[in-house]
This record gives sequence, structure tokens and C-alpha cells, in this order.
Amino acid sequence: MNLFRVSCFGFRIWFRIVRVGFLGIMIDLLIESNVIRDVGLVIFDKDGTLIELYHYWSQMVALRARLICEALGLGKEHESGLRWALGVDERAGRLRPEGPVGLKKREIVIEAATDYFDGIGHRDTLRLCEQAFEHADEISSGDLSRFIRPIRGAVSLMGALSKRGCCVALATVDISRRARLAMEFMGVSDTLDLVVGGEEVARSKPDPEMIHLILDRLGVDRSQAVMVGDALNDVQMGANAGLKASIGVLTGFATAEQMRPLTPFIAQDVSELAVRAKSNYNDHIQM
Repeated sequence: MNLFRVSCFGFRIWFRIVRVGFLGIMIDLLIESNVIRDVGLVIFDKDGTLIELYHYWSQMVALRARLICEALGLGKEHESGLRWALGVDERAGRLRPEGPVGLKKREIVIEAATDYFDGIGHRDTLRLCEQAFEHADEISSGDLSRFIRPIRGAVSLMGALSKRGCCVALATVDISRRARLAMEFMGVSDTLDLVVGGEEVARSKPDPEMIHLILDRLGVDRSQAVMVGDALNDVQMGANAGLKASIGVLTGFATAEQMRPLTPFIAQDVSELAVRAKSNYNDHIQM
């Protein structure tokens, strides 16, 4: 059964690449009065774009902080201090704009934890923090409904893109296996052609390495690809990669004022993005 699923997944990717690369089948993306034409690949960020940013990471950071502080015999005040150090501003009810959580790779978040403990006289906590992060992964995987809240319109948009033959990829600073679990929980795994996590690249957002990897693996030209994300790093990454366009959504880190110097395409959330099939699409394939 697993081999069958893998074979079907590989065939689906090949079939979409054939459609985009050889048949020239594209879609148009509509954002209010704006139209981005001839799109063959849409790359999404995960946190703050497809799932609620603060809810997910505040829950995960709280779990990590509790596990680490319990292991060290530290009280609630240090759990709170560690949550702040990892990037959660509980008073404001949002993530800190400098992160690190939600913005930077896991090893940098772990480094922030060890720096916090160094500062209060607890040295050599790297392995303990790594183990606590892994334990938190295991706990959260058993009850994803506690952590994941899909953003309005995310599931339907990914379904519409996939149905109309557009390739769909995920580019996230989270580790890829965690990202795949989240997508499976949302019921959109079948719409995805590729997931690239932070552990797969040497240079994280806004460096374009992650996008270059996606373009190479899917065989799609950058002139046919669009990036969608909630953080300035997402939008800048799309620009650095030379994509057709980058779309900023206001459901995470950045404001419209911060986005405007980087892109003319800004939406309140992904529900404001619509998919229009090209006129020649049904001449090639019926879904």
C-alpha cells in the first residue's frame, strides 16, 4: 500500500510537470482587481500563511519550555522567561518580530534556549534542549487539533490550484516532517507536490536557496512561479529568487505598510486569492 501511494504521488508530480512544461497549462491568480497571469507553481509558507501563527507557536513553545524547565528543576518564572527568549510575546498576544521561533531554523531556536540558560548559570544544556524539542514533537503529533488552526481559505485555495493543474509547494523554516504532519492534518497532502523544510538548506529565508531547490525538483521556471507568505522574509525570498510575483498576506508577522515596498500584491488572507483556469486548460485535460 505504501509503495502504491509513493508511486501515485510520483506519477502526480510527473503529470503536473508535463502539463506545465510541455502543454503550457497555467492558471491566473486573482487578488481583488489584480491578476497574476500564467502561473504554473505556487509556493506557500506554512506558519501565518496556511495555519494560524501565534496559536501554533505559542502552544509549541509553551510545551517545550515546560519540558525543559521541569528537567532542570526550574519554576514557572523561568518557563515564562524561556517563552520570551524563544520569541513569544504573551502580553501582546503575538510572536516577537525578531523571532526566533516562526522565522528561523530549529537550530537557531534551540540556540536561543541554550543562551537563556547560559545567562542564568545553567551550562551545557544543548542536548537536553534538543531532547525536549523532540519530545514536544512526539506529544504534539498525538493531538494536532490542539496546535493547528487552518487559516480561512487555505484548504480551498490549495485544492483549487491542484484541481486546475497548478503545482503547489511548501517552503517552511519548520522541519519538513513536521510540515507534512500539519498538511496531513489539514487534509491537503494530496494537493502538494513538494515540501521543503529548513533542515534541507544551508541558508534560510530570505536567501532564495529554498526556492531554487523547489524549482529544480519540480522542473518549473522561475517566471512561472509565485511565492505566498506572511513575513517579509517570505516576500523578499521570492524577489531574491526572481519569481514572477510574491504575495504578502496579513495573517502573521508583517503589516501592509511593511509589505508595500516589497510587493504590490497584498491580501488580508489567502481567502482573497482566487484561481482562474486558462482558456486552453480544458482543451488539454478534464479534472
